[in-house]
Amino acid sequence: MTLPKFLDHIKGVSERRPVFHSEADFQLALGWYLHETVPDSQVRLEFKPFESENMYLDIWLQTTLGIAIELKYLTRELKVEREGELFALRNQSAQDIRRYDFIMDIRRLERVVNHSGLAEVGFAVLLTNDPSYWGSPQRGWENRTDGAFRIHEGRVIKGEMEWSERASEGTKKGREESISLRGSYELNWRDYSTFNEEKYGKFRYLLVEVQRFNT
Repeated sequence: MTLPKFLDHIKGVSERRPVFHSEADFQLALGWYLHETVPDSQVRLEFKPFESENMYLDIWLQTTLGIAIELKYLTRELKVEREGELFALRNQSAQDIRRYDFIMDIRRLERVVNHSGLAEVGFAVLLTNDPSYWGSPQRGWENRTDGAFRIHEGRVIKGEMEWSERASEGTKKGREESISLRGSYELNWRDYSTFNEEKYGKFRYLLVEVQRFNT
């Protein structure tokens, strides 16, 4: 599956579902849309690509070769009603570790696409109504504790990334290891949906395509 085609699928989901209750809700909606629109494919949620590892992919699309998909749905507090259904999103904090987790998703996809023998391509998707993820950071962002993991518009992530020496043990707990990427990824955010009258009513998404490397 090509990047433009996957973008079409995201657009199709946004027309049906401009907002979700949770990440699991987003996962189910995208999985169901792919089930309906990709011929001769099978969709699996929480797919385990390596038998010996406790690792699961959010969505596995089985075509001639597999397509691995990882999702993040990160929210600020928002209450909206759509077609009689109330969506009450909570305010998620800890943006620093959530950025780390998204980049870790990319590294996981690199492993799956290049070492499982099952996947032809991977896609990491982050959907959010929190502009702190896509907005231009303040001056000196590179020197912040999570500077290596920033994912704002136009940034290129590559190579080895690690926490600043000033990062607390509490911040790094369970995420102490550095992240090393083989690929280079320019980050481009796209509009997903907008609820004009609401604070934090604008949703955008970041999509990173992970391809096989020439060895």
